Amino acid sequence: MAFVLGFLIAFAIGVTGVGAGTVTAPLLILALGLPPEAAVGTALLFGFLVKVPAGGVYLFRGQVAGRALGLLLLGGLPGVLLGSLGLWALKGAKDPVLLLVGLTVVVSAGLGLVGLRRAGGRERPWLLPLGAFGIGLEVGFSSAGAGALGTLLLLHATRLSPQKVVGTDLLFGLFLALLGGGVHLALGAVEGALLLPLALGGVLGGALGALLATRLPKEPLRVALLLWLLFIGSQLVYRGVAHG
Repeated sequence: MAFVLGFLIAFAIGVTGVGAGTVTAPLLILALGLPPEAAVGTALLFGFLVKVPAGGVYLFRGQVAGRALGLLLLGGLPGVLLGSLGLWALKGAKDPVLLLVGLTVVVSAGLGLVGLRRAGGRERPWLLPLGAFGIGLEVGFSSAGAGALGTLLLLHATRLSPQKVVGTDLLFGLFLALLGGGVHLALGAVEGALLLPLALGGVLGGALGALLATRLPKEPLRVALLLWLLFIGSQLVYRGVAHG
């Protein structure tokens, strides 16, 4: 089951570009019944493993802006550390955690549906560490948000090309997932027995998705997946409110 889930998640990522954190944690909670803290920790490490090859490609092509990445990490790494520790501190409060994770998924999917547009004008590099701190908090707490929110921040605060926005945000998400997943792993909030089959399925699914990405209608699939994520996120919100 975990292998199939990992395959499907990574395939969807490869075809649509929707982030691993937004998809994985809700499915681990709803489909496999994992507690929120274990689902988030497992999702972070899964996302790191399946995105490493893509990150290497963007680095090799020179499509990562080093200065912007450094500014993002300046705020994002402390944020993800605090977010991960905050989730662990609320370990016994399952319903508020479900509510917050669900809200983050809904917001991330909603941003993806609305579409991100370049704000234009001058660069605002000072916004990068400030915004990245909030993104890091969300990633550490819910595993979601680095993709849509990181892209939005880069579009608003820089004048990078679309390729460098994607590459820089991908590397930013990789570093956040590595630190956040490492913290969750150290705290015992990672399902190691699930991570390996998830990652194996993810490697195959991601490779197939990337191969088919140019042949499948990307935008309709992306919209369908984001609508489905809105439903999944709303289910988590409902559970958090109904049992709170």
